[in-house]
Amino acid sequence: VDLYQWDMDNPALLFDHIKGHQPGYRVLANVFTSMQRVSLSLNMPMASRRHDFVQAWRERLKALKLIPAELVKDGPILDNQQTGDQIDITQFPAPLWHTSDGGRYLGTGDIVITRDPDTGWINCGTYRVQVHGPKTAGIMISPGKHGRFIRDKYWSRGQACPVAVSMGHDPLLLLMGGLEIDHGTNEYDVAGGIRGEPVQLLAAPYTGLPVPASAEIVIEGDIPPETLHEEGPFGEWTGYYAGGQREMPIIRVRSVLYRDRPIVLGCLPGKPPNDNTYFRSPLRAAMMWEELERAGVPGIVGVWSHEAGGGRLMNVVAIEQRYPGHAKQAGMAMASCQAGVYACRLVVVVDSDIDPTDTNEVLWALSTRADMIDDIDVIKNCRSTSLDPMAYSHDGQYYYNNRMIIDACRPYHRLSTFSAVARKTQEEAQDLRARWPELFTPDGKARREPTQVSKATSDMAAIEGD
Repeated sequence: VDLYQWDMDNPALLFDHIKGHQPGYRVLANVFTSMQRVSLSLNMPMASRRHDFVQAWRERLKALKLIPAELVKDGPILDNQQTGDQIDITQFPAPLWHTSDGGRYLGTGDIVITRDPDTGWINCGTYRVQVHGPKTAGIMISPGKHGRFIRDKYWSRGQACPVAVSMGHDPLLLLMGGLEIDHGTNEYDVAGGIRGEPVQLLAAPYTGLPVPASAEIVIEGDIPPETLHEEGPFGEWTGYYAGGQREMPIIRVRSVLYRDRPIVLGCLPGKPPNDNTYFRSPLRAAMMWEELERAGVPGIVGVWSHEAGGGRLMNVVAIEQRYPGHAKQAGMAMASCQAGVYACRLVVVVDSDIDPTDTNEVLWALSTRADMIDDIDVIKNCRSTSLDPMAYSHDGQYYYNNRMIIDACRPYHRLSTFSAVARKTQEEAQDLRARWPELFTPDGKARREPTQVSKATSDMAAIEGD
């Protein structure tokens, strides 16, 4: 799984006949290491460029109407049920994902389902779940996450938090669990809007929490406030074994539901890009773009959350400069908007002629348009996570980072006099592609296979005696 993530667009992997487990108890991994599979999950056409995908997804979000989930009485998840002494979550293959992990993790591509005790709001978030024993699992939820808000409400009342964890389902639900859906919005309803039909749910027998009727595996129980267990370390999405081994809450498993021949949906984090982060780059980019415009930042022509930053740590925004300070405004807004604030470490603002999804173009802008004194700002004590190896803590519980905002735009007061770019314009390029279509692919890239032009070049070399 790890090696198949060293390059994106490799196939997904489905494992069967796993040592120590029954045949048919399977693990699926690397579902989202391909833009084609991300597009398939979102019912989106495959765009030729990442920038086009962000644009299309942003327009889709604007028109998206939530479709409430549908509660049904039966579904494949009820094929097999275990309670009491029957419960044994070790029957399911929980991989040791990384060599130095502190244990086996059944929940990596999961959704953790909780209900707000005051409002009844259902939240589905993706949080890691470690196997501690047949009836006990560990759960790690970072501060500030919606699932933790709900858990802490129960704890403040001296109550255990009811919880259900789906560990195999439509990958769209994993996408929803890994994104910053607005507080109070049900991820099931968003997924229904994307699918164009309601997600079918049923009430889990122990907690009554709504779980996907077609899920592969669901465990349910409660998270008690008084019981902790050593959890981790675990190789995380930043690419490090960050966080170490710490005392974390547990899930007391009271019920297990699973289909015949169940599939564990694995989502392996590690050095980015990886299955855990690759899908976040275009989806978070679209969310940040929308939030920046709602905040009143004009002239935005592109946004990207870089793959190397795990779709969080490095964000780029391209603007058409309209007034002095416009670039600074865009950078500050990007560093603090809801979709971009968590664990961000670097924001780069570039001109409209720079493709924010193209690393070389962004680095070129950084190298030639940014003044290393006047165009760099640092803001401190920003929201982060223990998974960030450069985060710091004031009390050992809550984590902060410092982040840099770089204005890599041409200076506004020099827009009319700044050195011209030595390259064909997009309009000129479009004209040339139209004149010699045989030299270019449908998405405008130069063809690599031999053409008649290459033969003509060889003939010219022969005439010149080369």
